[in-house]
Amino acid sequence: MGTEKDTQINSSGNFKDTNPIVVRKCTLEDLEGVIEVNERELPEDYPYFFYKSILDHYPESFLVACNSNGKIIGYIMWRVERTPAITSLKLKNNGHLVSIAVSKNYRQLGVASTLLSHSMKKIQKYKVDEFVLEVRITNYEAINLYKKHNYHTHSIKEKYYRDGENAYYMILKPKISN
Repeated sequence: MGTEKDTQINSSGNFKDTNPIVVRKCTLEDLEGVIEVNERELPEDYPYFFYKSILDHYPESFLVACNSNGKIIGYIMWRVERTPAITSLKLKNNGHLVSIAVSKNYRQLGVASTLLSHSMKKIQKYKVDEFVLEVRITNYEAINLYKKHNYHTHSIKEKYYRDGENAYYMILKPKISN
């Protein structure tokens, strides 16, 4: 069952399940479901310890989306990287989107958008100076999602993926809130 801090997405459109989808923090017990979604939906696979390390270090911004039966149908995970600023000798914190995936039957329902917007708020707990990500240059759905959230293409990383495909390196500067 969800908590009051969980986010519900009312599914609509062509999906049969009219019950809400719940977005919540990932737990250790969720990792097998996360890995299952990743292996089914993305060409990049990671070992179990990688997911656990992200969960251990950045639990606030590792979120899962669950259907009405509690089955994990999507996830997003971030890490924070200290990198030199381009314009100075200072170090900055990049909130780096490591991975996001949504099961094919649950796409176009706002799940990825909700995961992205909620996790970006959570990763700011770590005082990020900017959000960064890599995305396959042929992944038009994801590119459009990121553009919808005001990311812009900074550069192209040549042969970034194991199969040799290039990636767009996209950036978003967080809004300063008072």
